[in-house]
Amino acid sequence: MQSICEDKMCAGCMACVDACPKDAIAVLERLEYYTPSIDQSKCIDCGRCTAVCQQCNPPQGSKPSKWLQGWDSNSESRGTSSSGGLAAAIIRGFISAEGVVCSCCFRDGQFGFEFSSSIADAVKYKGSKYVKSNPIGSYARIKKLLVEGKEVLFVGLPCQVASLKNFVGNKLLSNLYTVDLICHGTPSPAILRQFLSENGIDMNQLESIEFRSKGSFQLRENERTIDLPGVLDGYTVAFLAGLDYTENCYHCRYASIERVSDVTLGDSWGTNLTEEMRRGVSLVLIQNQKGQRLIDLAGAELMTVDIETAIKNNGQLRSPSEKPSARARFFEDLSCGRSITDAVRRSLPKRYFKQSLKRLLIRIGLLKRGGGYGIKVSLAPDSNPLHYIKGSIQ
Repeated sequence: MQSICEDKMCAGCMACVDACPKDAIAVLERLEYYTPSIDQSKCIDCGRCTAVCQQCNPPQGSKPSKWLQGWDSNSESRGTSSSGGLAAAIIRGFISAEGVVCSCCFRDGQFGFEFSSSIADAVKYKGSKYVKSNPIGSYARIKKLLVEGKEVLFVGLPCQVASLKNFVGNKLLSNLYTVDLICHGTPSPAILRQFLSENGIDMNQLESIEFRSKGSFQLRENERTIDLPGVLDGYTVAFLAGLDYTENCYHCRYASIERVSDVTLGDSWGTNLTEEMRRGVSLVLIQNQKGQRLIDLAGAELMTVDIETAIKNNGQLRSPSEKPSARARFFEDLSCGRSITDAVRRSLPKRYFKQSLKRLLIRIGLLKRGGGYGIKVSLAPDSNPLHYIKGSIQ
């Protein structure tokens, strides 16, 4: 096998790595794109890698049968979740029904996937992840659980769900439940690691990272809290502008009303529930009977949503994110050794100036710091938080 998918179109889903019986595949992580690499001395041309690859074999999607909006009925859980906390509610409900959950969380310096059958563990899956996650090992373990007759819920990005369905095969799909997220695109973890390093933070020393919070943005160590003055940072500016996604994201076939999962979750932007929006409202798309079961188990507060409004305010239900014209300059600056923040400033001068002005107004007390977008990190118990403060994350 000479190659797996089209050059630069690899989504980094890692299913090919799990599928290879000879451990001949590695996925190379670059700033701009991912590339699968095959060790030809080990390859036996079995074709399993291309069979599971969602770029080579995209599963057929289906249009939602129900469009809803709502939130987790557990107000405490909702308050610490992204959007309305529907993912957390679904996970709790599925575990209560004796199912096994596989979802993304931060551990040991990277965003990977973990399995749980304990409701107490559900909290670790909360929050948006503005970076690619690594599901290596998850596909094979999920298939093993399905073979054993277990019901498994996988929560991930559409490309990961698509590859998982290819991996397990049609015969095992009946006990596999899937939730995907309306995804704008994701950058390589190498960009996040570089950004944190530039701000004096070793990603391997962190206990947790939150990219979007309804509260303030802080470094935390046990009971100690240190505020970060710069809540509108360069990394988040780049993400929200779609500047740093990997190349495949701008060509994503899953940015469509045709969904590959049982349930799709997103933000219910533009809802008329003005007061509830402050606490978070989720958009919920149900594709089939399994999706309906997941929502029933969640026990969430739900109501109808205007479909046209939902589509209008979630562009990735129509098409992929558009590649910014400034993206080439951004990565060129990074290749020349400039910092993430400096590259963002040079690529998006007007936007960066606006965010810098907000930072200044917050620092001098003329603008209130509230929830929204930004990075919040928690240090590992054995680390020294003062070692990581260089003034602020910018």
